[in-house]
Amino acid sequence: MKAPAPAALFAALEATWPAAEVRECGPFRLRRGAGGGKRVSAATCEGDWQEADIAAAEAGMRAMGEAPLFMIRPGDEALDAALAARGHALVDPVLVLAAPVAAIAAHAPPGMACLSVERPLAIMREIWAAGGIGPARLQVMERAAAPHRSFLARQNDRPAGVAFAAVAGDIAMLHALHVSSEMRRQGVARNILGRAAEWAQHFGTKWFSAVTTGENMPAHRLFAGLGMQAVANYHYRLWITPGTESR
Repeated sequence: MKAPAPAALFAALEATWPAAEVRECGPFRLRRGAGGGKRVSAATCEGDWQEADIAAAEAGMRAMGEAPLFMIRPGDEALDAALAARGHALVDPVLVLAAPVAAIAAHAPPGMACLSVERPLAIMREIWAAGGIGPARLQVMERAAAPHRSFLARQNDRPAGVAFAAVAGDIAMLHALHVSSEMRRQGVARNILGRAAEWAQHFGTKWFSAVTTGENMPAHRLFAGLGMQAVANYHYRLWITPGTESR
C-alpha cells in the first residue's frame, strides 16, 4: 500500500492539532498558537511569494503576538534559502512517520493495559505536565474538531503513559505521547500506539502517523520497531533577535 502523500499528512497534522487562530497574509498562512508549540504557531507558504511577502508575514506574526516562525516543507527550498539570508535560524528538523493502521493495531494490549477516554483525567494531566505538556497544549487537544481520544496506559497497576490521537480522513495522527520516566522500556508506548490505532480503525482510517524530531532516538527506535517509516519531513526557520544567539 502506497504511503500517503506529504500534502495529506500535513493537512492531517493541521486538522488534528489546530492553531488558536489562522490568518491569511498574501501567500502565507499565519497561525497563533497561544503557547501550544511551534507547529500551531508557524507560518506556511501556500503559493508563489515575493521578498515583500516574507516581510509582511513577519510583521503579521508579530502583530498576532508570535515571533516570526516559518514551517519549511518539501518544495519550500527557495523560501528556506531566503529566510536563512534574512537571519532566520534553522530549528527542530522533524520527521513524519507512518504505517498501515492495521499493522499498529495488531499491538493493542489486552484488557485494561491502556484506556481510551473522551476527556483527559486528572492523572493524565499530571503525567503530561511532568513531560512538559502543559495547559496550552491541552487546549490544542480541546480545540480539535476531528474525532479524537486520549489514552492512558497502565503498568504494574500504576498509571504509566499518555497520548492523544485524532483522525482526519484516512489518517490517524498521534500527538503528545509521554511515558513516565520510571515506566520506560516496559512496552508502555507500544501499548498506547496499539490501542490508539485500534480505536482509529473504527473510522475507516488506513494510516497511522506520528512526528518526532530528528534527534529523538528513543522515539525513532519505538516507531521503527512498529514498522513506521519516515514519509515526509519539515523544519522551522525562526527569527533570532541579533545578539541573543548565545543566550
